Amino acid sequence: MELRHLRYFIAVAEEQNFSRAAERLHISQPPLSRQIQQLEEDLGVLLFERGSRPLKLTEAGRFFYGHALQLLAQSVELKSMTQRVGQLERSLSLGFVASTLYGILPRLIRRFRTQYPEVAVSLREMTTMEQIQALKEGKIDVGFGRIRYEDANVRRVILRDETLMAALAADHPLANMPELTLRSLQTETLIVYPQTPRPSFADQVLATFRDRALEPRKIMEVRELQVALGLVAAGEGITLVPQCLHSLKRQDVIYKALNEQYLVSPIIMSTRLLDESEDIKTLLQMIYSLYQEEGITYIKPAPMD
Repeated sequence: MELRHLRYFIAVAEEQNFSRAAERLHISQPPLSRQIQQLEEDLGVLLFERGSRPLKLTEAGRFFYGHALQLLAQSVELKSMTQRVGQLERSLSLGFVASTLYGILPRLIRRFRTQYPEVAVSLREMTTMEQIQALKEGKIDVGFGRIRYEDANVRRVILRDETLMAALAADHPLANMPELTLRSLQTETLIVYPQTPRPSFADQVLATFRDRALEPRKIMEVRELQVALGLVAAGEGITLVPQCLHSLKRQDVIYKALNEQYLVSPIIMSTRLLDESEDIKTLLQMIYSLYQEEGITYIKPAPMD
């Protein structure tokens, strides 16, 4: 059994059709069918229910599918880690969601580059879900996101819980209220972001209302944070943002604290499960140092060793 057998099997399992799977793999259908048959012979079990339309996995096939995904992800991870070890110039690729740019991330990058100029640091904006996929594919080494999503091949460290605030137009009637709650906001149009992919920060915000048995009058989904703030400024609705955005000064938008218990959004650092790179450990310790220097409350997990 070879890695190509796993790739072929996964394609057929996900497409539920040999023809579509062959197109996805850019091969013809007869060789694909032979490879799947060879895989079943090697394993001594049937992986697909013959004659079913669409094609369905047997119980053994469902078991094999879950583990095949992990094995492929680990093979990509192994390749990426080995390449990094063999590089003369060290590199570190970071993925981040836009809202983390308003926290310590810029200072973290500047400090790391200053102290380790021999490491080539690159940055890519992407959603949390895109980060997880990019980690598994070896496209980034570290991700900074906000969504709690578990993956067997990804290590996730919750750095801190950040309070959520309401963003309103500067002339909004609620702007002068001495105290705001989610209940006082439910009659407004709630603008959430990002629109895709899901789950995302948008689902996190919607859950804060659902958890309190509240339902916004209207929900508007937009592509990104800056679009949401622009619509808020135009008086189209309100949105919830992490507290760090308070530093993003706009004359037409104000940020108001909400009198709610545990209304937070986590900041989560993600790495590949088996990646024990010294650069990643150094980066994590540098984050803790910055939090301590700036008096920011954080959650210190068990050591990564």
